Amino acid sequence: MLTFYYHPTPNPRKVALFLEEAGLPFTLVPVDTATGEQHDAAYRAVNPNGKVPAIDDDGTLVFDSNAILLYLAEKTGKFLGDPADRGDLLSWLMFIATGLGPFSGQSVHFHRVAPDNIPYAQSRYRKETERHYAVLNKHLKGRDFIVGHTFTIVDIAAWAWVDRAALTLGEERLGEYPEVERWFQAIDARPAVARARLIGQDIEFKTPGDEDSRRALYPSNYPD
Repeated sequence: MLTFYYHPTPNPRKVALFLEEAGLPFTLVPVDTATGEQHDAAYRAVNPNGKVPAIDDDGTLVFDSNAILLYLAEKTGKFLGDPADRGDLLSWLMFIATGLGPFSGQSVHFHRVAPDNIPYAQSRYRKETERHYAVLNKHLKGRDFIVGHTFTIVDIAAWAWVDRAALTLGEERLGEYPEVERWFQAIDARPAVARARLIGQDIEFKTPGDEDSRRALYPSNYPD
């Protein structure tokens, strides 16, 4: 049985959507990052990087959401698209893994979490987030999916971050990228998305915001 280490944030939700789309059984293990459970020795044995998500597939440990998507897709033969599109699939998956995702996360951090107002950082990460959306918007013109003509792990990876566009771009700004918005609405209407959103809803995770949660989430800022 596959064990899925989960917190209700964009990267784990990528994996949640894959599991629901593929119909794979799993055991859910919540990891409350605001209380620091990601730093426990037992979890660090699964993911030495101390982030979520991670999976334990009968002894095969995989961490980083995009690595997990690729691993599960290759294992099941699902959502990899046409073999002729392999280069595109890898390129766009890494576009999200190294660009859209990290810049979106940092945009949220410096606009909503950082204790100091740093205009340069706010501008840098917001504008790079916008640039990635613009690249994706141009690419999606005339397309139903990001890669080829079928739903792939790239759509799964992008969906989880575009779902947070109000946070990463600012309220009501997804409409500035009409092709992305059209694509997102189509992906978001898939039945598996509704099921993925229900995963972990019965679990009470701590809402971050106090000093303890900041220390748990950003331990490198507190070297003491």
